[in-house]
Amino acid sequence: MSIAREYNFDGLVGPSHNYAGLSFGNVASSRNFGSVANPKQAALQGLAKMRALASRGFAQAVLPPQLRPNFSLLRTVGFSGSDAEVIARASRDAPAILACAYSASPMWTANAATVSPSADTADGRTHFTVANLNNKLHRSFEHVETERALRAIFADEKFFAVHGALPSTPAFGDEGAANHTRLCASYGMSGVEVFAYGRVEFEPDAPAPRHFPARQTLEASQAIARRHGLHEQRTIFVQQDPATIDQGVFHNDVIAVGNGNVLFYHQQAFVNEAETISALRRAMENVGAELRPIRVTAGEVSVADAVSSYLFNSQLLYRPDGRMVLVVPQECRENQAVSRYLQNLVESEDPIDELISFDLRQSMRNGGGPACLRLRVVLNDAEATAMHQGVIMTEDLHGQLVAWVQRHYRDRLAPEDLADPMLAIEIRTALDELTGILRLPGLYDFQR
Repeated sequence: MSIAREYNFDGLVGPSHNYAGLSFGNVASSRNFGSVANPKQAALQGLAKMRALASRGFAQAVLPPQLRPNFSLLRTVGFSGSDAEVIARASRDAPAILACAYSASPMWTANAATVSPSADTADGRTHFTVANLNNKLHRSFEHVETERALRAIFADEKFFAVHGALPSTPAFGDEGAANHTRLCASYGMSGVEVFAYGRVEFEPDAPAPRHFPARQTLEASQAIARRHGLHEQRTIFVQQDPATIDQGVFHNDVIAVGNGNVLFYHQQAFVNEAETISALRRAMENVGAELRPIRVTAGEVSVADAVSSYLFNSQLLYRPDGRMVLVVPQECRENQAVSRYLQNLVESEDPIDELISFDLRQSMRNGGGPACLRLRVVLNDAEATAMHQGVIMTEDLHGQLVAWVQRHYRDRLAPEDLADPMLAIEIRTALDELTGILRLPGLYDFQR
């Protein structure tokens, strides 16, 4: 059997990183609306995490930022003239739409797509379905460039199938891998794919949140499972607790994370917790594995503390010795209840026995932690060789990207700075150079 590894594709924070508070339901995003951002620091923080994990032997790659501002969006909604005139008019008449066009949210690649490895799919290929992200304007147009990037990196159709986004309608609201996880005995063997959804479109009496939107529908999750050719007995659909969504858990990866046969979750993550865990146990038995749930009670960590610290929006990674490391944001060390829980966790008999923390303050203030920044892709040796090699994180690539960020990124960006027409020119210049570094020519429209 070919050896398989989990690659983490981290999003490189884009030069337009700013705090526009565009994501209703994301508490951190709303709380920091209007603050001054530091795009340079944000990108360097993300690169530091990538380098540190790659140096420890974890398979690490990078996904490029998207072109901003999105002039197609601005022109579609009625702004005309030269690029500078479009920016000036949008800034004057509709600054919120201009902020949407400038959003750097593609950095959160957990929302880029849902990924099923070849061991799970009917045709033996790795399948990607690009997320439509239609719940928010600033993210609803990401899927075009996301699909283009994934097709460039995973171009060999012998090994990969990249599907476009589902229909852009509320019935098929899809937020990608942030609402999906995979459990297995080992990466190269058939696993259990777990889809978490917030509401059911065609069952109006089904439970749903009352305050914040449920961004993933059951119908979208089922459609992705069909597209990927997943086995019915190894595919589980679970519903997020609506009351927990209303406390700011806008994606399931804010309240649960899985890897291997371990599910690390909060007791208030799912509707009917006991039934959910029982269903997962049965499904895991179908792949010859025993589920190891790590349950965090509300008495140990409240939902509010989980949301503010992003305890569950962490990366759960296998070390070569089979033990697990939890990659957490620095905020977990600073929250007393969470820090105490984590100390007890690593001293227990549970498989998680190491913590690594990173300063991701710029990302965290916009509502995304370590898990938001990465898309997990399980690849066997042949698939890893077939994918584009220019995005794999190495010491050399890290050095090139740090120097690139230092040359092109601003260290201060306030909402009013989006009106500066030079920002758009700076971003285009930077991305033109980036495609040479990553060996992805013609990735952006302006290069074609």
